[in-house]
Amino acid sequence: MTDVLFKDIGAVHNDICAKRLSPIELTDAVLKRIGRLNPILHAFIHVDHEKAHQRAVQLEREQMSGTIRGPLHGVPIAVKDIIHVKGAPTTAGSMILKDWRPGEDATVVRRLEEAGAIIVGKANLHEFAMGATSENPHYGAVRNPWDISKIAGGSSGGSAVAVATGMSFGALGTDTAGSVRLPSALCGTVGLKPTYGRVSRHGCLPFSWSFDHIGPMTRTVRDAAIMLDVLARHDPLDEASSSLPYKRDTTILRDLTGITIGVCQEHFFEDVDNELTPLLDEALLTLEKLGATCTNLHIPGIEEALWAQRMIAQAEAYSFHEPLLNDFGHQYSPDVAFRLEFGRQISATDYLKAQRIRRSFIQRTLDVMKGIDVLVTPMNHNKAFPIGSVTPKESIANMFKLAKAPLVSLLGFPALALPCGYTGENMPAGMQLVGKPFTESLLLQVGDCYERFAGWPERLVQCKYTTN
Repeated sequence: MTDVLFKDIGAVHNDICAKRLSPIELTDAVLKRIGRLNPILHAFIHVDHEKAHQRAVQLEREQMSGTIRGPLHGVPIAVKDIIHVKGAPTTAGSMILKDWRPGEDATVVRRLEEAGAIIVGKANLHEFAMGATSENPHYGAVRNPWDISKIAGGSSGGSAVAVATGMSFGALGTDTAGSVRLPSALCGTVGLKPTYGRVSRHGCLPFSWSFDHIGPMTRTVRDAAIMLDVLARHDPLDEASSSLPYKRDTTILRDLTGITIGVCQEHFFEDVDNELTPLLDEALLTLEKLGATCTNLHIPGIEEALWAQRMIAQAEAYSFHEPLLNDFGHQYSPDVAFRLEFGRQISATDYLKAQRIRRSFIQRTLDVMKGIDVLVTPMNHNKAFPIGSVTPKESIANMFKLAKAPLVSLLGFPALALPCGYTGENMPAGMQLVGKPFTESLLLQVGDCYERFAGWPERLVQCKYTTN
């Protein structure tokens, strides 16, 4: 059954539609795998065996009667434990909320279930999604399946590990400063941060409400596209939700002729680990071999925008957590407490100034991207480091050391993280494709074309915990 657990979502859907695959057997196999691997990797905080099995029984009855709810019918999916699942714990990776069970599903969970998904569990994360490592002192540090002494990246580390190791076919993550994209890069999987407003955040505990995104995490670009098809609709319950309809172009690109790719060396390609640089160079050459035209560009105002990103994210985080800090401050882990103290000291003047800088920077970037289809950047700038090797005070800069991802969250543009190679120690490396607002369809087409040519998803079978 292990081979089935690494099929892509489209293949599983076809097998279920043709009654070649049983939702019950598939779900039970996933739950069994979670039971075997989770004590080692700490990918899940909560697994609901009974509810998942009962839903599989229901979906199998529907399957046998010829009713298929949608593209995820009978497909096991993991949900980051900061997103509400009715009746299940939503801890946000904290002890403060360890006993809280929300009374409704998040909009994204409801849409997954309407499409037939089976929610198998709540994925582990960096506490309150406020960190880049997923070293959780309360529920166990999420371990990178390629080397369990190393971090999996964060904050959606459990979601990435679940997908990479066959403990789910896809997962939901959240991305405020790179939290979908970084763990995907460090674990050898795919992560999509949609355009801000494309996917509803109703029913998700906030980190920074003007930066927060929810996105799919999968093993292939096409699987991310399938999940986005399910998730991307207007939601009146999220005031930031876009009313712009989403319709994906399902044309499969044979090559990238006619695609113009922008490369901004400043900031994005600075301070890249020497072992990762040749992998990125090869990825750029591959895109050119596929017919894309690469052109260098300059985006003015990056340093000022980075300052704005820090001010906005930390101030908004503190404003949400202030009531909890008054009563439960002693229960926060040291690194999160340090970040919140930084946010407490940000003035209203600096916050408003940062928002003005942000608006100007978005417009300047759009002006620079005229005639550009996609920006290409490294995803992780450094390799995964050992668990426990960074102090709480140093941790606030982890995302900026591991990846230059936060700037894209400030922009709110769609971004796709996907593998671009492996180091000599057999650790994954990722690159990032960034599109203009609401161009997810093109982004996914370009990513899929590269992925089919490069073939990196097949490398997952070499991970020790894919064969266990």
